[in-house]
Amino acid sequence: MPAPLHVIILAAGQGTRMKSARPKVLHEIAGRAMLGHVIDAAQQLAPAGIHVVVGHGGEMVRAWARDHVAGVPLHWAEQAEQLGTAHAVQQAMPQIPDAAQVLILYGDVPLVRAATLAALIEAGRRTLALLTVELTDPAGYGRILRNRGRAITAIVEDKDATARQRAIREVNTGLMSVPAKRLRGWLARVKNRNAKGEYYLTDIVGMAVKAGLKVVAASAVPDEVEGANDRAQLARLERLYQARQASALLADGLALADPARFDLRGQLTHGRDVFVDVGCVLEGTVVLGEGVHIGPYCVLRDVTLGAGTRVHAHSVLEGCTAGADCVIGPFARVRPTTQLADGSHVGNFVEIKNAQLGAGTKANHLAYVGDATIGSRTNIGAGVITCNYDGANKHRTTIGDDVFVGSDTQLVAPVAVGDGATIGAGSTITRDVPGGGLTIARAREQKTLASWKRPRKGAG
Repeated sequence: MPAPLHVIILAAGQGTRMKSARPKVLHEIAGRAMLGHVIDAAQQLAPAGIHVVVGHGGEMVRAWARDHVAGVPLHWAEQAEQLGTAHAVQQAMPQIPDAAQVLILYGDVPLVRAATLAALIEAGRRTLALLTVELTDPAGYGRILRNRGRAITAIVEDKDATARQRAIREVNTGLMSVPAKRLRGWLARVKNRNAKGEYYLTDIVGMAVKAGLKVVAASAVPDEVEGANDRAQLARLERLYQARQASALLADGLALADPARFDLRGQLTHGRDVFVDVGCVLEGTVVLGEGVHIGPYCVLRDVTLGAGTRVHAHSVLEGCTAGADCVIGPFARVRPTTQLADGSHVGNFVEIKNAQLGAGTKANHLAYVGDATIGSRTNIGAGVITCNYDGANKHRTTIGDDVFVGSDTQLVAPVAVGDGATIGAGSTITRDVPGGGLTIARAREQKTLASWKRPRKGAG
């Protein structure tokens, strides 16, 4: 039976090059903190424990975890002084039994895949296993030195390497797997005899070799082991992550106008023949039925759209659902708890909030519909407003089937409009409207003052 897995995530770095008040590991990739991505990958390995070593901004990291990490018990260790990677790992070791297998990860290396980590764990069941990668340009990285039997003998830092060693393209990523009992003994012997006076985790490689162990490696592709130390690197990781997601979605049949101009910050489920145009951002949980078409520069957050629905350019949808064959936008805003039935329309510069629109109902131009229940086949004219807020409380407007609400009408809630009613343009409705017939509520009759003179600039 394999040893229980304990994962140590080093997350104590200050990240001064980010020039931010937030700890480095809380900076986001695809709307989620880098540390969150690392925890997600670790969780897929079914570990017995996940240990997060914090230092600078530790309370902020813990607070983030309380709000954003559900169902994953985290064990915390503090590195009060930044004395190197070996010292950081040592802070977590008191919580880890000798019989465990230890996997060491970094909170600012968010793109590593669980499958890669699984291979690293398997390689390190009885010895020290390093995760290495081959780079076209390895400058700045510690080189992996091997003997003729291909066993790893040492890691040499770039500044200490000979010209021949600098030609080596295989480099150390810092991620490793090792039996806990061996790791504990090696950590106790690490010295800080170096220019920085720090305790380096890489020193245990030499100790393992001296102990007669064959140090082995698992390999990774370069993109998944890149870290982020500054804003430019963070932006690069964002594009790498989005390219990975776009590639997977294209393979699954989603049509993207330009994979390089697509951002998914959550989970997307889609049917066949779904098209997403350029510049769209999808957040949270998004479900797109068959034949859905999303126009350019739209934002969808926690949205479900039925088959054949079209969302035109520059629309923002959040926390809403739409049935089949709806038309939304351009420049529409559909806010949380809104439900659009089949064939309903929400047009340009229309805002809908906490409302239900029945089948075939249309609000095509410049309207605000908030806290309302509207029946089927009803027309909401341009400039219509449901006056739902009295300064303290929200009130509901109820409109029946087959209603025509004329342009520039204000419906002062709470108010109800019966089936088949017609409301004349420019009306202010303050009382319930019966079904059928025409209702007009204007302040006074229209009249023209023929003798009136328009004011002129500069006139006394």
